[in-house]
Amino acid sequence: MSDPGSPGDDPFQGMPFLGDLARLINQQGPVAWDAATQLALSIATEGQPEPNVDPLERIRIEQLARLAEVQVNGVTGLTTAIGGRVVRVEPVTRSMWAQRALTSLRPLFERVAQAVAQPLDTPGDAVESLEEGQPDFMGGLLRMMSPMLLGMTAGSMVGHLARRSFGWHDLPIPRADNGELVLVPATIDAFGNDWSLDPDDLRLWVCLNELTHHAVLGLPHVHQALEDLITTFASGFQPDPDALERRLADMELGGVESMQGFQQFLSDPEVLLGASRSPAQEALLPRIDALVVVIEGYVDAVMDRIGGRLIGSYGMVTEAMRRHRVESADADRFLERLFGLELTQERYDRGTAFIAGVVERAGFESLERLWESADTLPTPAEIEAPGLWLARIDL
Repeated sequence: MSDPGSPGDDPFQGMPFLGDLARLINQQGPVAWDAATQLALSIATEGQPEPNVDPLERIRIEQLARLAEVQVNGVTGLTTAIGGRVVRVEPVTRSMWAQRALTSLRPLFERVAQAVAQPLDTPGDAVESLEEGQPDFMGGLLRMMSPMLLGMTAGSMVGHLARRSFGWHDLPIPRADNGELVLVPATIDAFGNDWSLDPDDLRLWVCLNELTHHAVLGLPHVHQALEDLITTFASGFQPDPDALERRLADMELGGVESMQGFQQFLSDPEVLLGASRSPAQEALLPRIDALVVVIEGYVDAVMDRIGGRLIGSYGMVTEAMRRHRVESADADRFLERLFGLELTQERYDRGTAFIAGVVERAGFESLERLWESADTLPTPAEIEAPGLWLARIDL
C-alpha cells in the first residue's frame, strides 16, 4: 500500500490549483454548507439590506394566527399543539427564512450527497486522462466538485424559495417540530400588492393554510410516513458521472435556443449532480404522490369550509394563491424533483377529486378517518377510487 501522502494518491498531481480546491471543498463534508448559506442569503435578499419585521405587524399576524388556530382545531378535530406545545407563529425576513430552511433541509441534501458521492479510487487517472485526451478526467473533476455543486444547488434552491414562500408549507416536507411556524410578511405583502388583495384577508388565508398543514403533518404517523418516503427517495439516486458529459455532447451550441436548452439542462438535478433516478425511486413515487395529494386535497377542503365564512374576499385570494402554487419557477421544480415531490396541477386535481368523492359518499365528517392511523391512509389505488378507501375502512 502506498503512503497516503505520496504523489500517486493525488489525482490532481501536477495541478496544485485543483488539489488545493479539492482540499478546501472537502473540508466541509459532502455538501459545502458555507457556500450554500452565502448563495441562499444573496439570492433571498437580492444583495440588499433587509429591514426587520415591524413590531406592530408582528402583533397583527399573531392575532390572526390565534383566530385561525381556533378555527382549524374546531373544523378538523385535530390539534395544532403538537406534543402539547402551543404553536408559535413567528414573522421573519426572507434571509431568516432561508437560514432556517437550510438547517431544516440539511439532512435531505446530505442524503442526496451520500448517494451520488463516488470516491476517486484510481489515483492519477484523472491527470493521465487529461494528458491523453480521455473523457475520464471529467468524471474525476465532477466527483471532486460534488460538494461545491451540491452546496450551490442547495443554496440556489433555498434562496429562490425564500423569495416566493409565504411560510413553511409551500412544500409539504416534514420538519422537526419545535412548535414554531414562520411566515414571511414581505413576500405575503408583495404578492398581495401584485394581485390587489386585502392584506388582512391574505394573511389570514396564509395562517389558515399553514396551521392546517401543521396539524396534519404534526400527526406522528403522518409525519413519519412522509419523512420515511422522502428520505428514502433522496437516498436512492444512483451515481452517473457520465450524465453531464453525455448531455453536453448532445447539445448544439450557439444561438438563443441553445442558451435556453443549456438553462433547462442546468435545471435537471440528475444531470447537474451526476446522478440518475433508480428503479427503487420510481417504485416510491406512487406512494409519495398518494400521501401528498391527499394531504393537499384535505387542506384545500378545510380551507374552503372555514374561509368562505371567515374571509370576505376568500374566493379572490384562493384563486390567486392556487395559481401561485402551480406556477412554480424552475428552482422550485428542481427541489421537488430532488425529493420526489412534483406538485403539478394534475396532482392537486387528483387530491381534490379524492376528497370530494369521500365527502359526497360519506360526508365531511368522514374525513377525520383519514388521520386515525397509518392503516387508514389511502393507497395509490384508492386515490383514484374513493369508494375503495371507504369500503376498506368500513364506512
